Amino acid sequence: MIEFFFDCSSPWTWLAFHNIQPMIAELKVPVQWKPVLVGGIFNAVNPSVYEFREKGVPAKQAYLRKDLQDWARHCGLHIVFPPKVFPVNSVKAMRGCLWLAPQGLLVPFASAVFEAYWSREQDISQDAVLAPLVRALGVDEAAFFAGIAQPEIKAQLKANTDEVIARGGFGSPTIFVGGDDMYFGNDRLPLVREAVLRRIEAV
Repeated sequence: MIEFFFDCSSPWTWLAFHNIQPMIAELKVPVQWKPVLVGGIFNAVNPSVYEFREKGVPAKQAYLRKDLQDWARHCGLHIVFPPKVFPVNSVKAMRGCLWLAPQGLLVPFASAVFEAYWSREQDISQDAVLAPLVRALGVDEAAFFAGIAQPEIKAQLKANTDEVIARGGFGSPTIFVGGDDMYFGNDRLPLVREAVLRRIEAV
């Protein structure tokens, strides 16, 4: 019913990742978590993001920082922006989400990565940061780092990124309902909910 394309390097994605979980639990609908590299999306179809970071309207940039904090307060999350390392290379973390998914650990791992980066300002590109997050889940860190280096894991992350671009996505989070109904961003979750309910009622 729901596909959720995401990269842990985005604070708005953390908000959506956090907020969609009670919804899917309440509505009892399946979700496919699809890790991507948002930098790859920007490079391919949305390079204006980089220009905005460098030359954006100062008043709008200030408002977006305020807006982020308003949402964080509303959701009960502590978000520090910008972190000391921004943007961050999230490739290992996102491969980790893929490798841990068959073990049922994608959601707790992604949640831990979001918190490490956006609340504690830890550099999630570093093995020394990811290792304790993995150990806390009861996973052997050597197995984890070997797993995320597997060619099939690397290929799946690229495939997910290419897929969301091909389907019209331009950032993270990108959410699809029923395969063809696309939504972008945390603030669209009420519309996602309505779309899910329409499909449930139509069955």
